[in-house]
Amino acid sequence: MNDAETISLRQATAPDWPALWQIIEPVFRAGETYAISPDIQESSARQLWLDAPTATFIAENENGDALGTYYIKPNQAGGGSHVCNCGYIVAPQAQGMGIATRMCLHSQDEARRLGFHAMQYNLVVASNEGAVRLWQKLGFSIVGTLPDAFHHPELGLVDAHVMYKRL
Repeated sequence: MNDAETISLRQATAPDWPALWQIIEPVFRAGETYAISPDIQESSARQLWLDAPTATFIAENENGDALGTYYIKPNQAGGGSHVCNCGYIVAPQAQGMGIATRMCLHSQDEARRLGFHAMQYNLVVASNEGAVRLWQKLGFSIVGTLPDAFHHPELGLVDAHVMYKRL
């Protein structure tokens, strides 16, 4: 049995926020993968990740330790609301355990259950090669590349991809 099989995924609730913030905060502060201000206030991050999405999930091991999280929400309103958007973050100590794969597969099942027809990632930073590779392995296509669309704190301006998958 691999590590990802020993985790459970469940919908996150308000009491889960401290554990989610512990995972999310270092990623937002690093400013390398999300188009979110590294100075974001915790309350704004909570609104973005836990309160506003259709659903937010937490990945936990058998001891209840938080190992990752993702959200799902409509990518656009009105005529674009049949396409969802997700964001995923894996805790540093859980990297390489297959948790991102497990969360992405779970999110696709959840998206179908919620009635979404497709999933779109709006800004996959090209320098985040592991994520680009994983999303492609899981059936996402790069449908567009935005030149210099992301200001990476160390690499400067880098391209970003729009990735898409029909469900």
